[in-house]
Amino acid sequence: MPTPSCDSTKAPSGAIVGGDETPVSLCEREPFVPAERLVAEMVPPPRFGDVRFATYIPDAKQPSQSQAVDVLSGFAAGLGGEPAGTGRRRWFRREAKPADGPRGVYLDGGYGVGKTHLLASLWHATPAPAERKAFGTFVELTNLVGALGFQQTVRTLSEHRLLCIDEFELDDPGDTVLVSSLLRELVKAGVALAATSNTLPGKLGEGRFAAADFLREIQGLSAHFRPLRIDGEDYRHRGLPEAPAPHDDNTVTRAAYRTPGASLDDFPSLLAHLSRVHPSRYGALCDGVEAVCLTDVTPVPDQATALRLVVLADRLYDREVPVLASGAPFDQLFGEEMLNGGYRKKYFRAISRLTALARDAHRLAAGA
Repeated sequence: MPTPSCDSTKAPSGAIVGGDETPVSLCEREPFVPAERLVAEMVPPPRFGDVRFATYIPDAKQPSQSQAVDVLSGFAAGLGGEPAGTGRRRWFRREAKPADGPRGVYLDGGYGVGKTHLLASLWHATPAPAERKAFGTFVELTNLVGALGFQQTVRTLSEHRLLCIDEFELDDPGDTVLVSSLLRELVKAGVALAATSNTLPGKLGEGRFAAADFLREIQGLSAHFRPLRIDGEDYRHRGLPEAPAPHDDNTVTRAAYRTPGASLDDFPSLLAHLSRVHPSRYGALCDGVEAVCLTDVTPVPDQATALRLVVLADRLYDREVPVLASGAPFDQLFGEEMLNGGYRKKYFRAISRLTALARDAHRLAAGA
C-alpha cells in the first residue's frame, strides 16, 4: 500500500522540472522478498562483483594491507579439494587439526581500509562454483535464518565451501549468539569462514573494532579464526576533496526528472517509510533504481531511525546508486551524541559511503 503522506514524486512548489522522465518514489514501494531470493543473492554485491586481489591498491604507508592480500590469497588457494557435502565432513575433520591452522579469517580494521574489497576478493578467488560459496552481511544472514529457520539454514549452507560475513553485528547480543551457533554447526560441516565486523556498543578509542572482542563474542569459535589487522585511512577520502555541498531543491528535482530510473523523495518521508519496511527488504526497495534524489535532508532525529538509514546507505553503496540531495550535508546527519556513542562506527561508515555516492551524483546535477 502506498504511503498516503508521501507524494514525493511531485515537484516542489515553484520548481522548474523539465525532462521526460517521471521518477519513482521509494516511499511507494513495499517489496516482498522470498526466501529463495535471499539465498540466491548471497554473492558479492555489484560494487564488488569485479574486484580481485589484483585490483586492491594497498597504501604504501600501511604494510599490513599488502600482507593481508598475501595471507588471503594463500587462504583461498588452500580451500581447493573436495566440495562440501557428505565426503566433506570427514575431509574437514582431517584438515581441522591444530597443526593445520585456522579454518577462518577475521579482517580487523577501521572503515574504508578495504575490508569488504578483500572479503569479496577472497570469495572470487576461492576455487568453488558460485553456488558453493556464500557472501552476505550479518543482517542478511540473520534474515536468512528468519526466512528458512535455523536447521534449514544449516542444511543449506553446509553444502558450501566458504561463507563470508561482512559487518558482523556484535552490538546485538541475541543475534550474535544465534549466528555463533550457526557458525559452530557450519564449522562441523567443513565450511570455511571469513568475516569483518563492527564496533561493540561503548567501544570508542580508535573507532575500529578489536579482534579480541570479536573472538570473544563468537563463543567457542576463536580457535577457527586467524585475525588479520588492516591499518590505514578511509580510502574513499584518501587524497580526495571534501564532501560536495548539497544542492537546492530545484536542482535535485530537475535531475530526478531528467534521469532515467531515478527516484525522488523528501527525506523525512523516506525515513518514516523505512520504519515500516524490514531492513532485509531495503535491497529490494532499490531494485531498478539508477539514482536516488532526496530533498530536505535534515539531521536524523533518533537512534532507531539512524540505524535504519545506515542499512539503506549500505545497500545503495553496494549497488553503486548515486545520491543527489538538498538540505543538510551528509556529515551533519548524525548528532554529536550519536557520533560519540556505541554505534559511532556505523554512522561514520554511513557518512563515508553517502559522501562517496554524493560525489558519484555530481554528473546528475551538472545536467539539471
